[in-house]
Amino acid sequence: MDRVKKKLGFGGMRFPMKDGKIDEAQVCQMVDEFIAAGFNYFDTAHGYHGGLSEVTLNHCLTSRHPREDYLLTNKLTDPYFQSQEDIRPFFEKQLELCGVEYFDFYLMHAQGKINYPKFQRCKAYETAFELKKEGKIRHVGLSFHDTADVLERILCDHPDVEVVQIQFNYNDYEDPAVQSRKVYEVCRKYDKPILVMEPVKGGSLAALPPDAAKVLDDLHGGSQASYALRFAAGFDGMLSVLSGMSNIEQMRDNISFMSDLKPLNDTERAAIEKVCQIMHSKDLIPCTSCRYCIDGCPKNISIPDLFSCMNSLSIYHGWNPGFYYNEVHTIGHGKASDCIKCGKCEKICPQHLPIRDLLVQVANEFEK
Repeated sequence: MDRVKKKLGFGGMRFPMKDGKIDEAQVCQMVDEFIAAGFNYFDTAHGYHGGLSEVTLNHCLTSRHPREDYLLTNKLTDPYFQSQEDIRPFFEKQLELCGVEYFDFYLMHAQGKINYPKFQRCKAYETAFELKKEGKIRHVGLSFHDTADVLERILCDHPDVEVVQIQFNYNDYEDPAVQSRKVYEVCRKYDKPILVMEPVKGGSLAALPPDAAKVLDDLHGGSQASYALRFAAGFDGMLSVLSGMSNIEQMRDNISFMSDLKPLNDTERAAIEKVCQIMHSKDLIPCTSCRYCIDGCPKNISIPDLFSCMNSLSIYHGWNPGFYYNEVHTIGHGKASDCIKCGKCEKICPQHLPIRDLLVQVANEFEK
């Protein structure tokens, strides 16, 4: 793990897009600049970008740079195996898609009380450690989306787990649903190095409402994203802080302050607390746009985009959110009122959102 050079990681969930496809030319440029700046940690999973994230990293990273220049993380995700016998073929397919002979980190994906019993039943952790003995995995870990007590149970069951990836950002730090602080404290209790996901909360902490943005802008100390990433990276035990960078400008901004990382000072921490107060007062839907909910939706509702419209209406008002709802995000997709309340989305939501109830609110607002 000491091969992680700097604390900024390149997440493979939100690559730049062009004409409806991943902009591989820009991804190549981003990868090259990232490595040239001394960073080396990359993260992907089979379901990211509809199954194309791994292939993109093959084309833009692993086929273009020496293996010693980068660390690559992949994950074992719930829908892609039903038994222990399914795990090895799936894992080998991931190696092939990524164009590598081993993964530096392999994580049991999105662990929580609902899917953890399946991972136990299928001996997923044991299989991963067998693959480690064979040299196909360097470090076995887990990514986590649940409450602190569930993480403690998993780490007691599997004390050999080497690293934990958690959702951690200043807006979720004391959130009773996400429990960022409590989950972090469990990681520290068991002395597990920590990988951070959603430090900018799906981009929402880089696009703050005007009144919250003013608090940070008045500091004249950097971009909104810089405060979020520096907040997360400033805690003890953080191995890497992932950023799902969607264009070269975001990457260059992140590199500018993560190359020589300075934790938040007292003035900046006070400003962050004020931003949290403003954000929590607006009662926004805390969706991170991970898009896990869309794949299983029988009505093909673009749930995160509809929630984004609702949040935009709460912040900015005006006609624009309604236009995007009616003329963009529901064209070729279901409307909020099409929800049949099957609950598949809620079972997979890392934020544990009451999606069915929220869709009723969205429909009442935009489908009057």
